[in-house]
Amino acid sequence: MGPNAVALFVGARPATRSNDTEYPFRQDSDFWYLTGYGHPNAVAILRTDGSPEFTLFVEPRDPDMETWTGYRPGVEGAVADYGAERAFAIGELAGELPEILSKATRVYHSLGRNTEIDAQLISILDDMRKRSRTGVIPAAEIVDPRARVHELRLIKEPVELDLMRRAASITAEAHREAAHLAQAGRNEYELQAALEYAFRRLGGNGPAYGTIVGGGGNATVLHYVANDRPLVDGDLVLIDAGAEFENYASDVTRTYPVGGTFRGEARAVYEVVLEAQERALAECKPGNDLDAIHDTALRSLVGGMIDLGWLDGSVEESIETGSYKPFYMHRTSHWLGLDVHDSGAYTTGRAPRKLEPGMAFTVEPGLYVSASTPDGPAARFRGIGVRIEDDVVVTPGGIENLNSAIPKHPDEIENWVREGLTSN
Repeated sequence: MGPNAVALFVGARPATRSNDTEYPFRQDSDFWYLTGYGHPNAVAILRTDGSPEFTLFVEPRDPDMETWTGYRPGVEGAVADYGAERAFAIGELAGELPEILSKATRVYHSLGRNTEIDAQLISILDDMRKRSRTGVIPAAEIVDPRARVHELRLIKEPVELDLMRRAASITAEAHREAAHLAQAGRNEYELQAALEYAFRRLGGNGPAYGTIVGGGGNATVLHYVANDRPLVDGDLVLIDAGAEFENYASDVTRTYPVGGTFRGEARAVYEVVLEAQERALAECKPGNDLDAIHDTALRSLVGGMIDLGWLDGSVEESIETGSYKPFYMHRTSHWLGLDVHDSGAYTTGRAPRKLEPGMAFTVEPGLYVSASTPDGPAARFRGIGVRIEDDVVVTPGGIENLNSAIPKHPDEIENWVREGLTSN
C-alpha cells in the first residue's frame, strides 16, 4: 500500500432472489480473503498511516433481527473473533470516515461497487480540498486495490491449498455417486441432486458454480444448466460440477457413457479429448505459461479432428483458418481459487504470465458437435459433447493434480458407471 495510505474494502450485501426473498449469502471473495468475515453489510479499513491498522464496520447485535436472520458477531465479535483492532457499527461509517482519511496521501477503493460509499468518500475528499488553505491536504489519488489483492490471491498459501484439496476430495465422492446414476431413464436433475447432496453432506458450502449435467446433445451447450432431460442409453452425459469448501472452489468435468459403455463415435471423440488433456498436463510446469498449454491442447485436438475426418488439410492450416472453432470454441485453462474463474493477471506486460509454484488453474479441453452441425464428415457425430477437466497446482517440480482420484480413462470410467447397476 505504501506509507500514509488507507484502503476501504466493502463486503457483499444480500441479493434479492424474488420479491422479498434473498439468495444464500456469499461473501465477496476479496473481502473474505483479507478478513475472514462472512457476514453481510461490512466494511474493512486497512491503514498504514498509524494505528489502528485494521478496523471493521459491521452490523451490530440485534436480538430482534437475529431471530429472523441468524447470529451476528456485532462490534464485539469483530474484535474478539476476527482480529480487528477497532470496530464500529456500520451506521457509524460516514461519521468516522473523515478522521480515517484525514492523514491519507493515497486511498485504495474500488469505485462503482457501492455508490453510497463512493459518494461519501468523494464528498469528504472534496471538502478537504476546499479547506486546503488551512493546511488540510486530501489524498492525491484513489487507487483500485484489486490488482494488488489479486496478485496476492494468485499465489496460494499452504492453508489455501489444503482447503482446495478438501474441496477436490468432496468433489471426487460427488462425481462417483453421480456416475452411478448415469443410467437410461434417469433424469439429469437426479444426477445434479446427487452431486449437490454430496457436496453438503461431506461438509462443503454447496456447488462452487451452477452444476452442469448435460446428456446427449445438451453436452454440446457449454454452460447448460437446465438439467431437465432424461438420459438415453448409449448417449454421453457431461458433468461439470465442483464443490466449494470454505469458499474455495473445485471445478471438475467428466464425461460418462450412459449405461456404462462408450459406443462407436463417442469413444473415438472421448479418446481424442483425453489425449489432448494428457499432453496439456505434461506441459504444466514452472516457467511455462497458459498460452503454451492451450496451444498444446489445441494442436492435439485439431490433429484428432483431422483423423476423425472433420477437417481437411494440416494442423497448421486448420489453426490458421480457424476451421476447428465450431468444435472447440473455448480456452483450455483459467485460474482457480476463491472464485471458480479466479483473480489474477494472465499477462505480464504483453507476454503470457509464467507459471510459478502456488498457482492453481484448470486444464479442460473439449470437443462439441452440436445438433445443428451441417451435413458433412462430422454429421454422424451430432449430439456428442466431451470435456475432461482437472484442477492443478504448480509445484517446484511440476504440478499436483487435485482430481487424480476421479478416473478419466475410458475403461475406468465405464467401471465407475457400471458400479451403479449393481449398487442401486
